[in-house]
Amino acid sequence: MKAWFSILALLALPLAGLSAAAAAPTNAPSVILVVGAPGEEEYGSNFLRQAQLWEKACQRGGAGFVTIGIEPNPGMADRDLLQKRLADEPADGWQALWLVLIGHGAFDGHEARFNLRGPDVSAADLAGWLKPIRRPLIVIDTASASAPFLNALSASNRVVITATRSGSERNFARFGQCFAETLADPRSDLDQDGQTSLLESFLGASAQVTEFYKTAGRLATEHALLDDNGDALGTPADWFRGVRAVKKPQQGALDGLRAHQVHLVPNQAEQSLPPETRARRDALELELARLRDARASLSDDRYFDQIENILLELARLQTGRHTN
Repeated sequence: MKAWFSILALLALPLAGLSAAAAAPTNAPSVILVVGAPGEEEYGSNFLRQAQLWEKACQRGGAGFVTIGIEPNPGMADRDLLQKRLADEPADGWQALWLVLIGHGAFDGHEARFNLRGPDVSAADLAGWLKPIRRPLIVIDTASASAPFLNALSASNRVVITATRSGSERNFARFGQCFAETLADPRSDLDQDGQTSLLESFLGASAQVTEFYKTAGRLATEHALLDDNGDALGTPADWFRGVRAVKKPQQGALDGLRAHQVHLVPNQAEQSLPPETRARRDALELELARLRDARASLSDDRYFDQIENILLELARLQTGRHTN
């Protein structure tokens, strides 16, 4: 067994505060925000406020930001604009692609749709359009009846968030407004690292939704889900204490680890990291978390050998001595 002192020393290293030898381009993410057909004026103004909050957050984080569904239709249906925009996006790269859907959804028992001006877009449509995308992908569907989108879009190297846990939750969802408000709210930074992760926004928004229904004395008609491990099952916010999941599913794996590594507005230390270093650090952190989860099934020697190898590489990354 390796010496306990070396293991404990490595465990004390900060995993999220790695410093780069020199500043490098952040390869900031691209955000495509789609605003659906409002139906009624009050919803239209609400959707516009959400879009404004997203735009401000993207400006703070240096992310690319484009919208579909706000400006007058330029002769091409919003559905076609979305398809074209996704087709024009690079399939590969370090920078993440965010697709945010704000609006109403529908589910007829067989197919889920997001309501657009003109023809709607289905979960199957999006699954096909996003299939070529191999870069990190984040899809946030804040509409009612959005859960089938999680089932259709879940895959490796993706985080998918939906406002509902089933297609039968068809009432207007408040999750989108709550989520947009968390993006710049310091109270959403649960681990106090100066940045709000995608997981923290999901948890903060879910808490706001729960409080709304509780205060109004109404039965909750929306229950958001997060999937970041590609098993298409999703995890609700009430399975977490802080940023750690404390309840295990009967099948599949826990979500949240990857989502907690994703930031739309990163802190200064995160921004300074070269994208290759950030990607390798994230992969090592996920490997470390999974190894700790498997602790009971491993012998002491095997466990500490593997954990030391991971922590040593993290230490080399921290000091800028990592080599490919």
